[in-house]
Amino acid sequence: MGSEAVDGDEAEADEPAPKKQRSFWKELPLLIGIALVLALLIKTFLVQAFSIPSDSMQDTLQRGDRVLVDKLTPWFGSEPSRGEVVVFHDPGGWLDGEPTVTPNVVQKFLSLVGLMPSAEEKDLIKRVIAVGGDTVSCKKGGPVVVNGKALEEKSYIYPGDTPCDDEPFGPIHVPKGSIWVMGDHRQNSLDSRYHQELKGGGTVENKFVVGRAFTVAWPINHWDWLSVPSTFDQSGINAAAAVGPGALGLAGALPIVLRRRRRLTSGPTAG
Repeated sequence: MGSEAVDGDEAEADEPAPKKQRSFWKELPLLIGIALVLALLIKTFLVQAFSIPSDSMQDTLQRGDRVLVDKLTPWFGSEPSRGEVVVFHDPGGWLDGEPTVTPNVVQKFLSLVGLMPSAEEKDLIKRVIAVGGDTVSCKKGGPVVVNGKALEEKSYIYPGDTPCDDEPFGPIHVPKGSIWVMGDHRQNSLDSRYHQELKGGGTVENKFVVGRAFTVAWPINHWDWLSVPSTFDQSGINAAAAVGPGALGLAGALPIVLRRRRRLTSGPTAG
């Protein structure tokens, strides 16, 4: 029988020639495209940078600071919590009359992919003081009170400011799915207190919230983690919020029902 073997020269001739590696410059546009798509996805679903436009959150945030905002957790049903610093779109009327900066082409592109804060969107940044179901108030000379619990705010409000002496308010019952927000620089913040004539009575619906600002990323010497102050963890602040009008009505009616049942079961007394 004949041999099926072939010599070395014929075997090498049958092997495919190795592919020529593309040059770096030819692959560069593809790499840039992938990077831009990833940046756009991160901006849309994960994290976005925002610039602080005013002094209303001093001393926690300074004008010009860049903060990173968590946009991921709201996709999983997370809602704003008391004490968090949040970025939200203007719910309507809050920024009327404020000038809007017109960015150039480069700024628009960098904003699109999340590498630069948007100059066109009308966004605000404040601290969440109360959430849906809470009752919040503040009398002149007194503290901010949430569900009957006085807040200790010295750790975050601007030194020398009072909790609300410039604009006392309340009591305000925050609707479900909304928040009551205030700036840390109380005497320099047009927050929920100053928009009670608008729809929502100064509250902001959760659907307008972009996300929670969790860190100051720039400048480096301002870097800080934006944690929730401990006063919002005090005992009873959540339990008090759960006591709504229905629960209060039930509590008031219960003694009457029990008294009536005792009278019915005891029967008439001998005369």
